[in-house]
Amino acid sequence: MYYTLHQLQIFLKISELQSITKASEELHLTQPAVSIQLKKFQDQFPIPLTEVVGRQLYITDFGKEIAQAAERIINQVEEINYKTLAYQGNLSGRLKVSVVSTGKYVMPYFLSDFMTENKGVDLIMDVTNKSKVVRSLELNEVDFALVSVLPEKLNVDTVELMPNKLFYVSNYDRELPKTISKKHLFEKIPLIYREPGSATRNAMESFIEKNRYSVNKKMELTSNEAVKQAVISGLGCSIMPLIGNKNALKNNELKIIPVKGLPITTTWNLIWLKSKNLSPVAVAFLDYLKERKGHIIQKKFSWIYDFEHI
Repeated sequence: MYYTLHQLQIFLKISELQSITKASEELHLTQPAVSIQLKKFQDQFPIPLTEVVGRQLYITDFGKEIAQAAERIINQVEEINYKTLAYQGNLSGRLKVSVVSTGKYVMPYFLSDFMTENKGVDLIMDVTNKSKVVRSLELNEVDFALVSVLPEKLNVDTVELMPNKLFYVSNYDRELPKTISKKHLFEKIPLIYREPGSATRNAMESFIEKNRYSVNKKMELTSNEAVKQAVISGLGCSIMPLIGNKNALKNNELKIIPVKGLPITTTWNLIWLKSKNLSPVAVAFLDYLKERKGHIIQKKFSWIYDFEHI
């Protein structure tokens, strides 16, 4: 047998996603390239690794065992690389972070210099909704998670990063009555929500329920970027995090509508399980944050304080 490390990596990704298309996207390869490597890998085994039922690709029981072996091999190769770097005096290893969707506008700025200064560290950052972030932390699949609302049922340690503020926003050209009533904002204008499981949606629904507002027209979209574009286009309004909307506000695509009780203010927290045995890379990242977070906030996020008095 003459399979390559590259083929093992491709097959492992296919087995994880059960899709050649999704695997090609994550690996930044063309679909034909992934299909060719899968065929070359399959040709070295007398037993099928995959099967297609209808249009869905499935991994056979034999394929699952090969995928598990492939994962062990890849991890061992990475361990060799990390040990080599460690002997050279360089910090090395993997840093795994799970981030709620809005956090993609925050977390990269707290990672950038750390990754630049530590070439031997590999970053794996998953961006998803809050329920999946908490689940990955609970299953010990990641080192850290970035959330704006702390999970109630997990025993975690935290590092506070910066405030997270949610405002009622509309597109810049929307004409509103000079005296804006709650009835007009929440009953007359369609309100755009994030999907269930999103921390932004939970905060938005809690605010509406607490104030007993009635919402007659709803839309649901599955990302902050999709909500932003829908609001800019005039489909409706939304209660959205300030972070991620800087350019749209600056370019007069969005405007903030003052509403009593808003903004909703939470805090971006980096969290990890109290019981977790942190790796040297994770410990180094925490030390880096404690030393540099104030500088990063001042340099990259000072603009958010311009909206404190709206």
